[in-house]
Amino acid sequence: MRLEPTNIQQIGDEVAISWNDGTESFFKLETLRRACPCAGCGGEPDLLGHISRSHVTYTDESFQLVGFDLIGGYALQPRWADGHSTGIYSFTYLRRLGEALQ
Repeated sequence: MRLEPTNIQQIGDEVAISWNDGTESFFKLETLRRACPCAGCGGEPDLLGHISRSHVTYTDESFQLVGFDLIGGYALQPRWADGHSTGIYSFTYLRRLGEALQ
């Protein structure tokens, strides 16, 4: 069975995801933003495989979710109040992140 969300809701300062296998994941907005997998936040590898990370600064708006899009049936792309929207969180990544937070 392919992992897919059946429902995604923002509830206060959390995002709740119900999965098609009957489980649920809950993410604090700040945790979700700090776990952004985009190259600007998480870094990107150079030719030798070393990860180059830029310094990311956050404001209060960085942790305010203004919306999200589903991408190609495999990922979630949040839009944050500070304008950041390049993070594409695969469903597999979100599931692993949720399990690590339990």
